[in-house]
Amino acid sequence: MVLRSIDDQMTGSDSKSIMRSLGEFVGHVVKGIKTDPTAPQVKEVGRSVETEDRGDVVLRRTTIEEVELRNPPKPDTDEPPPSP
Repeated sequence: MVLRSIDDQMTGSDSKSIMRSLGEFVGHVVKGIKTDPTAPQVKEVGRSVETEDRGDVVLRRTTIEEVELRNPPKPDTDEPPPSP
């Protein structure tokens, strides 16, 4: 939670220190180095939980809906891609 004065809220300016900005920059660079670009991207789009209490037993069903984005296959030939 960031506490800002009324003047900061009205102008929309954030007063981050230079060290904070530098730390965020280094964090983004490290994340980029560690991330595998060939790995499929998975994004959770929905989650539902059903719970039923039966005395001493609790039944719980969790359904997770995900979307996986895979890299498109690269053409084997040297043909240029079709123009729109």
